[in-house]
Amino acid sequence: MELDKETVWSTNVIDAAHDFAEAVRRLCDENPSKFDDPLTKIMNDTMTELWDRGFSQTEIRQAFLSAVGDLDRYSGGEERRS
Repeated sequence: MELDKETVWSTNVIDAAHDFAEAVRRLCDENPSKFDDPLTKIMNDTMTELWDRGFSQTEIRQAFLSAVGDLDRYSGGEERRS
């Protein structure tokens, strides 16, 4: 069975987000204490990489704020996954 383009695209998006999150977790766990807050460093670098690839500051900011705003719904109000 061949998947439609929208399903393939959606799966690729989820896979990319998953791979990024796995890499971020690994980097934070391996942090040699050079950075006090490795997650902030990674997010800062991610934002500048998006800007370097042609996304506007407005697009980046709106996407980030929208994602943060939706986090409570996904997490059910939990601060951290146990």
